[in-house]
Amino acid sequence: MDLEKHHWLSRPQKRVLTAISRCRTAALGGHLEVCTGCGREHPVYNSCRNRHCPTIGQRPIGPNRQSRLRGRRPEGVARARCQALAQQKWIDARAERILPVRHFHVVFTPPSELRTLAMRHPTEIYTALFRATSELLLELGRTHLKATLGLTMVLHTWTRDLRFHPHVHVLATAGGLALDRERFVHVRKDFLFHVKVMGRLLRGKMLDALRQLQQKGAFPEMTQGAFHRLMASLAAHKSWVVYAKAPFNRSQHVLSYLGRYTHRVGIANSRLVEVGPNHVTFHTKHGKTATLHPVEFLRRFIQHVLPDGFHKIRHAGLYASAQPGGSLEKARALLPAPKPPKEFQPVATDSPRICDHCGATILRLPLKAMARSPPLKAACA
Repeated sequence: MDLEKHHWLSRPQKRVLTAISRCRTAALGGHLEVCTGCGREHPVYNSCRNRHCPTIGQRPIGPNRQSRLRGRRPEGVARARCQALAQQKWIDARAERILPVRHFHVVFTPPSELRTLAMRHPTEIYTALFRATSELLLELGRTHLKATLGLTMVLHTWTRDLRFHPHVHVLATAGGLALDRERFVHVRKDFLFHVKVMGRLLRGKMLDALRQLQQKGAFPEMTQGAFHRLMASLAAHKSWVVYAKAPFNRSQHVLSYLGRYTHRVGIANSRLVEVGPNHVTFHTKHGKTATLHPVEFLRRFIQHVLPDGFHKIRHAGLYASAQPGGSLEKARALLPAPKPPKEFQPVATDSPRICDHCGATILRLPLKAMARSPPLKAACA
């Protein structure tokens, strides 16, 4: 089965499929774990580290966790997503910057009429969506609260059945630094801004951004008449959906929650139910499943490959401040010091590994990577 016989693939999409096909296989090399006592061997292969990869593989764990996993997994290994390391590094970096205040989770979704244009010009449309989202929230903060909010935004482009559905998740501080920089302004307990007001502002700012892009020639395939019809449809559309969830009270909860969104991809191995030569069945939501032909499954998956170099995580307002003594540090100084987090003892990654079966030391021997195979054959065969 060759995906390219049915669908055109961009270079980034080809690279993603090639990387995923080689992830956690001998093609990328790895190491062989050999017990010095009983002689048991277990290969552990390297991950591709591609940001679109959903692969779950095995990684070594420290001896102080082996007893808890004994009898459930192969000795000395734990389940790890391909993006687990990048996700943890991101969370650790944000932990030093997040403010000790409540945060709202707000989701911004443009109407379906914009999706075709987003698929053809993802960089332009996604960038416009990020800009419109941050501008409207910061403007509402300045006009309603007389304060500057802190925003962290994450782009998602999928539904649970892998259909194309671009939307932006935002974690917004429940208040902000006053415009005079003399105090921190807090919002009411369960209300940030009215969702209908945010929806109207999102529509207006996106329409303005599309007009500017059209004037710059960003959509050369569209005639003037087609563009005007699209704009009229978007202007009349009421489903510029904004959804706000209840705020999180603790910054640790914000990080753990947002961490699940920042490095998530459209599908995960844990959702796969059955894979055959003519079907792929996977969990969607509410206990339901979907079954697709493998070609259609891959077609839906590659819709969510982002352009090269595109940043799906962005910050605005207080969280965009990076200068020493800037707005973020000023806001933090005006807030009460947070309670110290519970002590955490990191797992020593360089400590000797112990075999679960005989208690002897486990050695790690390098495995060489196999010769690289042709990209399209590896990705689509």
